[in-house]
Amino acid sequence: MKQRKRVSKSSKSGRRSPKSPKGKTKKTGQRRVLTLHASIEESKRPRVSMQDVLEFYKPIKKPVTLRLDADVLAWFKRDGRRYQTRINSALRRVMEREMKAE
Repeated sequence: MKQRKRVSKSSKSGRRSPKSPKGKTKKTGQRRVLTLHASIEESKRPRVSMQDVLEFYKPIKKPVTLRLDADVLAWFKRDGRRYQTRINSALRRVMEREMKAE
């Protein structure tokens, strides 16, 4: 009967996997070079203003049940589809105006 070598579940080949994640090296000196290289690459990127970020900002939507007056709802629905988006933007304008006032 042949004896089988016991291998752990984590590595079937019997070899240990490297501890460092991809892209990093084991030697400290080389890691510093990679970090420095990353900071140099980052400094080449163009500066982004907050206005640019807000242009692509998309907040998380939460489903809610909201009871509105019938005439208010009819006023928003008169233009057709996307009335919920128009209600949301109207509420956002009120919110931003009150935040400026504080």
